[in-house]
Amino acid sequence: MSLGTANLAPALRTLYLVRFGFALVWAVLLFLTATEIGPVSGTLLVLYPLFDVAAVVADSRRSGAGRASAALYANIAVSTLAAAGLAFAATSGIPSALRVWGAWAIVSGLAQLAVGLVRRSLGGQWPMIVSGAISTLAGTSFIVQAGGADATLRNLAGYAAIGGVFFLVSALRLGRA
Repeated sequence: MSLGTANLAPALRTLYLVRFGFALVWAVLLFLTATEIGPVSGTLLVLYPLFDVAAVVADSRRSGAGRASAALYANIAVSTLAAAGLAFAATSGIPSALRVWGAWAIVSGLAQLAVGLVRRSLGGQWPMIVSGAISTLAGTSFIVQAGGADATLRNLAGYAAIGGVFFLVSALRLGRA
């Protein structure tokens, strides 16, 4: 069901608030289990991009066909591949998981940046634009970190928490728009 532009902002606001809550809870859980890849942290690694798929599908259904659609569909595909890749990478250790997560953060960040630019007339999209740009930089840093001796999953928790804050700010700004 596609919504008109007037109804899209409230729908996105609700979706962004849900994404904020999920990111915050996920970040805390990963931070608490991030010393190694065990059953909980491995599940969390796969769960995050799957949640992203669900959120972007919901976004796409609400917004309907439009200029943002191509970037949304690309994000769905990339996040689905990332979940599968993380399921395999988690069995190889933290460096492999960081490389897959980093590649996903780069591509999904670019998609988020593109969607934010297309939707900037809605208001509340500058946090999404900035978040997409930061995601591409963070993804690069995860790939670099994977090659070092200090590779840790804790940075992913920080990444998710910061991303969640950007969703919160965008939701609050959409509420004023």
